[in-house]
Amino acid sequence: MRNNIQNRADIELLVNTFYEKVRNSKRLDHIFENVAHINWITHLPKMYSFWCSMLLNEHSYSGNPVKMHIELSQITPLTSLEFSEWLLLFQQTVDDLFEGEKAEEAKTRATNIAKLMLHKIETE
Repeated sequence: MRNNIQNRADIELLVNTFYEKVRNSKRLDHIFENVAHINWITHLPKMYSFWCSMLLNEHSYSGNPVKMHIELSQITPLTSLEFSEWLLLFQQTVDDLFEGEKAEEAKTRATNIAKLMLHKIETE
């Protein structure tokens, strides 16, 4: 039996495992590495704070991820294919590591975030 998402350590495990999958994705890796030039040392802690804020009510994240993704989409295509891959990898990661109410909430929130970002990109 897998545990539910309960604390920051669980979020860090989720985020680290997820982004390892992203970095192994032929569709997504080049966006992070070659287009956005992500500095993983600074990006991962931001994602810990983002998901802790989303799932644990930590209120430690500040930023505008929609704006960042809109700007990125002006450099490289971010279509339903990229968002579907991102979402699939995220949901697989959650299912591999966790179960329970917070795990389901994480998947629901990720789905809503992907839909919102794609909508904003398509209507810009």
